[in-house]
Amino acid sequence: MERLVEIEKFENEETIEITLRPNVWNEYIGQNQIKKNLGVFIEASKKRNEALDHVLFFGPPGLGKTTLALIIASEMNANIKVTAAPMIEKSGDLAALLTNLEEGDILFIDEIHRLSPAVEEILYSSMEDFRIDIIIGSGPAAQTVKIDLPRFTLIGATTRAGMLSNPLRDRFGMNFRMQFYDHDELSKIITQASVKLDKEIVHEASMEIAKRSRGTPRIALRLLKRVRDFADVANEKDIKHSRTEYALEELGINSHGFDEMDIRLLNLLAGANGRAIGLSTIAAALSEDEGTVEDVLEPYLIANGYLERTAKGRKATRSTYEILNVSLPDQEELLS
Repeated sequence: MERLVEIEKFENEETIEITLRPNVWNEYIGQNQIKKNLGVFIEASKKRNEALDHVLFFGPPGLGKTTLALIIASEMNANIKVTAAPMIEKSGDLAALLTNLEEGDILFIDEIHRLSPAVEEILYSSMEDFRIDIIIGSGPAAQTVKIDLPRFTLIGATTRAGMLSNPLRDRFGMNFRMQFYDHDELSKIITQASVKLDKEIVHEASMEIAKRSRGTPRIALRLLKRVRDFADVANEKDIKHSRTEYALEELGINSHGFDEMDIRLLNLLAGANGRAIGLSTIAAALSEDEGTVEDVLEPYLIANGYLERTAKGRKATRSTYEILNVSLPDQEELLS
């Protein structure tokens, strides 16, 4: 079964999501400490008339890394070029991107941990010395040509900070870990988005969606759009709490924000009676990719104490047994 957070049903779904993103600093809700620090660094760079230092955002998907990058570009009055690491297959692809940048431009690379070693090597000198070395020819006739680059800002985003090499990570002047959002922050995001959708939502309904959004704005916005569909079909002028509860239950999202895949994972772990289960075993049992389990399923469950990662594998916690109404195994000491 496909998870709701991954479904792209229509071509215009991503277009709608982009329009719901905040465009200016004051509209961006949440990540307050990151916003506070970035505000200082951006203001200082503008006063010195310099390009902003390189920035790395890391954390689970859907928490606003791309949105922050776009807002930074807006605040710096800079052009931004957006790409993803898998699209940069050869060192020549990156060289083409870098040589087309102008002074003060921003290059945003999503999933930057997926860059190949050869491409990553090009980044080292470009980030530190704003220069790239290109080899022309081959064999004894090969020559190295040095090309100077304008001072630019690289913004990297990754869901797997641990997979970044140390040399690359160390070249970012600012590293920010994105945090899950609380219910109040998500409720504000949902209310703000409902106005843009021209379908206002009552506070109780926005809080209901927030509670079931796994602390993630992307999920909250997608649930809002699906709940709006139910309200439109029922010819309701605004989105009410009763309609929201009904729609979310129909979508298979329970009061904890768990969908069918989450429940299957938790039942699998609880059924192990306190023993740890390896990632590959979990992926096979769920018929899912290991990366999906690690990047999409686990972060929220770990952050909220429903799953524990150990050297031997994944284990259910006390909260897991309680939420599933399953007896605790006597032989294991579980997380409280």
